[in-house]
Amino acid sequence: MCGIIGVIDRTKARMDGSSIKRALSLMNERGSGEGAGYVAYGIYPDYPDCYAIHVFFDNLIEPKSKVDEVLQKWGRIVHQEEIPTYEQPGLKKEHIPWRYFYKPYTDFIVGSNNPAEDIVKQLVMTVNSTIPGALIFSSGINLGVFKAAGWPEDVADFYRIEDYKGYIWLAHNRYPTNTPGWWGGAHPFNLLDWAVVHNGEITSYGTNKRYVESNGYKCTMFTDTEVVAYLFDLLGRRHGLPSEMVVEALAPHFWDEIDRMPEKEQKLQRTLRLTYGPALMNGPFAIVVATSKGIVGFTDRIKLRPLVVGENGSRLYISSEEAAIRVMDPEVNAIYMPRAGEPVVGRVVQ
Repeated sequence: MCGIIGVIDRTKARMDGSSIKRALSLMNERGSGEGAGYVAYGIYPDYPDCYAIHVFFDNLIEPKSKVDEVLQKWGRIVHQEEIPTYEQPGLKKEHIPWRYFYKPYTDFIVGSNNPAEDIVKQLVMTVNSTIPGALIFSSGINLGVFKAAGWPEDVADFYRIEDYKGYIWLAHNRYPTNTPGWWGGAHPFNLLDWAVVHNGEITSYGTNKRYVESNGYKCTMFTDTEVVAYLFDLLGRRHGLPSEMVVEALAPHFWDEIDRMPEKEQKLQRTLRLTYGPALMNGPFAIVVATSKGIVGFTDRIKLRPLVVGENGSRLYISSEEAAIRVMDPEVNAIYMPRAGEPVVGRVVQ
């Protein structure tokens, strides 16, 4: 179940959210009305160098004052406001969505290649694990996640998604199975520049969770997809692996396939499997991950969940269904299905 879709314009031409709303709503049979969400990159041109920190508050008294205190200890709040929302008959407002535009004090940390990212990552972990009534669900620069427990069209109308313009969009229609349907459990999941939507089940979640938590992350949202965002941050940002290599570590080749590879490639793949064994993800899954530099989509090595790719000029689409792509772009001129485990990458043109 679950419906996923992503689009990138490689020239960074921005698109409003109206077409991805229509595409996600087309896949309503893949959801249950218990979670939907959107993420877009490039939506905050007025604050292009600030971290846009989106928070769900249960109320604006005690949890907000504690979050303000933590943020002000480690940086400067440039601007803050309630995220505009619009009442929908089919969606109950359970939390107050709030956003901060934030600049960390980078001289607080020494010995880091990017102290600002390390500070914001630690703020997310601290707030989400120690402040009841507050949940940071989006924390990147010039991007924003908008999600709730509801159907795709209700969530889109609640946030008025069509008012935002971005050059990358991801969207997700949730059908929760092993975990509850709630606002924080809706996709996309985000940490810093990484955003993830996922269809399927990560059966290795326990091992993956222990691995990321041993590296300073804290899983607090009661769903296996959260750990995927942290794995990409750990391997991609902190370890510096390119996206294709992160995919090979998370969804590696089978050992018998590796044994048949040329010696040089065999050595690389063996090293990845042995080094990142605890990061290996088992189970049926299709995943699309975005950063400000592009998107990558991939499936498990048997491809137990569908993934379809479409291209038209500078735009690349990745989705659970071809029909959703064609709703976004009736002129799409190339549709294909990648092989199991094969990463599909779309990068912005620098």
